[in-house]
Amino acid sequence: MNRSPLLPLTVCALCAAWLAVCSWIALPGTVPVTLQSFALFLMLMLFPGKIPVISVAVYLLLGMVGLPVFAGMQGGVGVILGPRGGFLLGFLLMTLLDRGIALLWQKRTAAGQLACIAAELLLCYAVGTLWYMKMTHTQSILAALSVCVLPFLLPDAVKLVLSFVVQHPIQKRLGHMLHTIKRG
Repeated sequence: MNRSPLLPLTVCALCAAWLAVCSWIALPGTVPVTLQSFALFLMLMLFPGKIPVISVAVYLLLGMVGLPVFAGMQGGVGVILGPRGGFLLGFLLMTLLDRGIALLWQKRTAAGQLACIAAELLLCYAVGTLWYMKMTHTQSILAALSVCVLPFLLPDAVKLVLSFVVQHPIQKRLGHMLHTIKRG
């Protein structure tokens, strides 16, 4: 059967837009926390495969050409090359790692899925922290972790659990469409 690529392409575009909108929503605090990682976690749970990879790549490309899709409604290559750009690149690495895991481990349990995304988040933290250290010339890993990781551990854990909770009603509601996309 020859299926149209329209549905997966539309989902990729919607996921890239979802990332942008969630990056603009900042929760107040001493360190602003966006809902961007929530969007990514949910995307990884709903679409283990190519869709998150393509969606994040499109999102990054849109931001690099200057569209204000990044946190704080910023855009441009300067954001990627700035101190926090490593985390944006880390999002792409998370999706690539998830794609590889999905190919090897197609029947992930709920606990396995959470563990995979938590491990992928650790990769993002590592890449983002090292990038931050390089761009800001920070010599102390502890100083970098106190800025780049520690303030986000609890909010990211909450967002991971929340995305896990809301994925089930979404999957139930969109079951046939999601199944069609996953087969493609």
